[in-house]
Amino acid sequence: MSIPKPGKPVRGSTTGAPLMALFDLLGRRWAMGVLWNLAPRGPSTFRALQEACVSKSGTISPSILNTRIKELEEAKLLVRGLQGYELTPLGHELFDLLEPFKDWAHRWSRELETD
Repeated sequence: MSIPKPGKPVRGSTTGAPLMALFDLLGRRWAMGVLWNLAPRGPSTFRALQEACVSKSGTISPSILNTRIKELEEAKLLVRGLQGYELTPLGHELFDLLEPFKDWAHRWSRELETD
């Protein structure tokens, strides 16, 4: 398995700019959902994480969750500890940086609704 890596071509960037490599990783189905569910609740077992990952379109399949866990581990954003899967310090830092984007996205959504 290989994650998008800075300096190598990634989706949206032939040069593999670090930000584009990150966006490629986070743009994968359920990658953000896994991060978003682990950050506030702390360590989770595979089953608990799967149950937490729910959207309007359903839940995450075990195979997709397993793939995302492996990718996020390879990216050093997630680790399996004694109590289950949890974010690394780098993963928490990323979550803290992304959280304001959520607020911005809600404001943006409201702006688009006015058109």
